[in-house]
Amino acid sequence: MNKPGPISAKPLSALLGGVFADAYKKQGFASRELVTRWAEIAGQRVAHFSEPLKIQWPRPVDGQPQEPATLILRVEGPMALEIQHMSDTILEQVNRFFGWNAVGKIALRQAPLSRPKQRSIKPVDPAAIAKAAETLPDVEDQALREALARLSVAIKRS
Repeated sequence: MNKPGPISAKPLSALLGGVFADAYKKQGFASRELVTRWAEIAGQRVAHFSEPLKIQWPRPVDGQPQEPATLILRVEGPMALEIQHMSDTILEQVNRFFGWNAVGKIALRQAPLSRPKQRSIKPVDPAAIAKAAETLPDVEDQALREALARLSVAIKRS
């Protein structure tokens, strides 16, 4: 009887990378990094009130150099004016990320951001943690026993 070979776990990003690639390409993004790393590229303050929607590339003209693209940002509320004033700095940061002068201007669309809803984390009952810790007498390390007890209570709660 043959034993099955070793199982090699693959990161979820490697398995789903191609699934999302087409959606990003339709919006003009060569890769998803500009969207997924927006806070890192533009800074936390800008990213808190904006998100990249798409990149519009101008049609190439024969014999002419390729024109830079337009980055379209969705901006929330009155921050549009401030982000418009910061557009030169944002352009620098985006082009530094790409490594070349890919984006020449920024266009703003004022609309609510598509943020995931924030889930509130309810505190775990200390009595339930103590009760779960009592079921782990074989664990000698106190910190590990408490961590396992908190995990057990959290799993039972969800």
